[in-house]
Amino acid sequence: MPATSLSRPLYRRANGRAMRTPSVGMMAGLLALALLAGATPRGIAAPAPYQWRNVAIGGGGFVTGLVFHPTEAGLLYARTDVGGAYRWEAAARRWVPLTDWIGHQDANLAGIESLALDPSDPQRLYLAAGTYTHERAGNGAILRSADRGATFERSDLPFKLGGNELGRGNGERLAVDPNDGRVLLLGSRAHGLWRSDDRGASWNKVDAFPALAESEAAMAENDWRRQHVGIAFVAFDPDSGEAGAPTPKVYAGVSTRQTSLYVSEDGGAGWRALPGQPTGLRPNHMVRDARGDWLVSYGDEPGPDAMHDGALWKYSPADGSWTEITPAPQSTDTEGDGFGWGAVAADPHDPDTIVATTFGRFGPHDDVFRSTDGGKTWQPVFPRSEFDHSASPWTAQATPHWMADIEIDPFDPDRVWFVTGYGLWASHDMTAFERGGTVHWRFEDAGLEETVPLVLVSPPQGPHLISGLGDIDGFVHDDLDRTTVQFAAPPRYSNTESLAFAGRAPEVMVRSGHLHDARDGVVLAAHSRDGGRSWAMFAAEPPQGEGAGHIAIAADGKRVIWQPRKAGHWRTDDFGGRWQRVKGLPDTAVVEADRVDAARWYGFDPASGRLYLSDDGGGEFTEAARDAGTAGEAEERFRAQLRPAHGHAGLVYIAASRRGLLRWNAGRLERLPDVDDARAIGLGKPKDGSETPTLFLFGAVRGEFGLYRSDDDGRDWLRIDDDAHRFGSLRSVAGDPRLYGRVYLATGGRGILYGDPR
Repeated sequence: MPATSLSRPLYRRANGRAMRTPSVGMMAGLLALALLAGATPRGIAAPAPYQWRNVAIGGGGFVTGLVFHPTEAGLLYARTDVGGAYRWEAAARRWVPLTDWIGHQDANLAGIESLALDPSDPQRLYLAAGTYTHERAGNGAILRSADRGATFERSDLPFKLGGNELGRGNGERLAVDPNDGRVLLLGSRAHGLWRSDDRGASWNKVDAFPALAESEAAMAENDWRRQHVGIAFVAFDPDSGEAGAPTPKVYAGVSTRQTSLYVSEDGGAGWRALPGQPTGLRPNHMVRDARGDWLVSYGDEPGPDAMHDGALWKYSPADGSWTEITPAPQSTDTEGDGFGWGAVAADPHDPDTIVATTFGRFGPHDDVFRSTDGGKTWQPVFPRSEFDHSASPWTAQATPHWMADIEIDPFDPDRVWFVTGYGLWASHDMTAFERGGTVHWRFEDAGLEETVPLVLVSPPQGPHLISGLGDIDGFVHDDLDRTTVQFAAPPRYSNTESLAFAGRAPEVMVRSGHLHDARDGVVLAAHSRDGGRSWAMFAAEPPQGEGAGHIAIAADGKRVIWQPRKAGHWRTDDFGGRWQRVKGLPDTAVVEADRVDAARWYGFDPASGRLYLSDDGGGEFTEAARDAGTAGEAEERFRAQLRPAHGHAGLVYIAASRRGLLRWNAGRLERLPDVDDARAIGLGKPKDGSETPTLFLFGAVRGEFGLYRSDDDGRDWLRIDDDAHRFGSLRSVAGDPRLYGRVYLATGGRGILYGDPR
């Protein structure tokens, strides 16, 4: 197959856009054009300087892989399934995000399928970026950096990657030749093995690789679809070659229960199955020890959704022998449903020191096993471990799971790192274990904020921010820069998906949630009378629906309307003691309460553009207006956002995607000018001298997608994000009603950001 021409110009983390360095003549021409053009067009001002910081939660998402550089102490990178890539700053003990420049149009690149470093050049970093392989996702890309992630060049791939799909903790699929840094190999999910000979700028398919990698045998299935897993890892054997020439011996593992491990002796031109290998399980990691032997961890499934069997094997190329070194039998699983092995690592200076992680052993719990005799005997580490939760207090309620990668610091054997479904743990005295001591673990997630916030509210009194998140419920944020604990339980939800406060009594709040594993007696809605510090479950759920959905509360806190998943709208005046069906609304409408008038409610149907009003407390709605615009394809999956204004009865703003930004005021529905696409809207404190709420918009203004602020009710828009800080695609935004200019961002995997004017 001919080389695919895929390279794009430089992506700079400093400005985020693809751009070529202009020549002097080009710059002169641009300056002349700027002088001729005069002022910025009406409706859009030049970008405003904003300072962006994460709301401190600490972890919260699946860190799928870690890679140390083998020759430079302290140089460590992490990849995540939906939150981009990070570099560890050892002196500050803090992670630095490297992919915040990815914007809305390229948000699919925020899931990092694999990460690779050049062993011969510590400056070079490569990311295989792409979150999903389904029909709506775009193709993946290789992001390549020559300055440790400060800037990137991008090479688009002709296929999709699955950084948030099954097997995302396997790896690494992307590898750099340790003897010739020009050569890279990439194992794909559904399109075989690919090779680059120009540091990732262009790629060719390796046609000789076994077709098994693209077959049904290399697929897996979870609750929502069957998907390709393909090639799980690629590994070069550095001792088989010499510096300056391509390494001849390369290994690759296919995620299949059939023959899964293959070797090439000619740099990847030809491949054969490794003789004598185990079958019946899927390999997920293959690492080399200091003797030149290879350790392979296996599971019956690729993870992370499930793994019910597994093993650990050692392969010795010198004599072709295979030795099983599985640390613990299946009988140690007290739940009886089996478990696998998520990852294995060897001390690069001591081949007898090995660590491995169980995967899916929920009874009694997952664990790290350690051997100091090359795998002949093993001991579990956690029974003699202490975990320091002070960095993220909420982690005291979590148990390490989804331990899909483990690494031994090549310059400090006391430092062993492992990933979990909610962040990273690292030891600082692992060798004390051999002396009969206790191993101490720290939650090393400072700066690595990977939660997926689902809803944000900023009340006019009390804490400035309250959040609902995926997987870890939600938080009251009294101090945005300090980590804290989750909502007080009970109830404890997996996700808090909707959250609201009463406009005239903001200490009265309601929330609705979802449980990943249903539990008897848990009602999926709760109410609070103290601003979210304590909660009580509703008496019951409506007679239809599956929890979560969207919930709203009247301005006086006396009536709630809840639309659970797969249900219509239901109202209650006693927090679920009695439910009545709301009349006059289609099931596709989103409902909110006026912030001032307890009798007034709004409903908007994004598909039809109809606005519905109720003046009887939400008992019955009637159509009040209709937007004449066209919804477009986006509305098939878009949920409109209604934002009634603080202190203004009868004023509400509606983010209606391609219908634009709508405003209902004084009995009229208007589309505000210049907004082509409104994905999220938030209202904040008015500017001094104004009574108009400050508007924060995530969407397209005059064709340019970004984050905007308007201080004059949408007549003019100021761009407040910049090309280094795009944060992928935003789920929602919330203005602060007490701090002018403050805005909170709910990202798709970079946690919660807050911004203030500089």
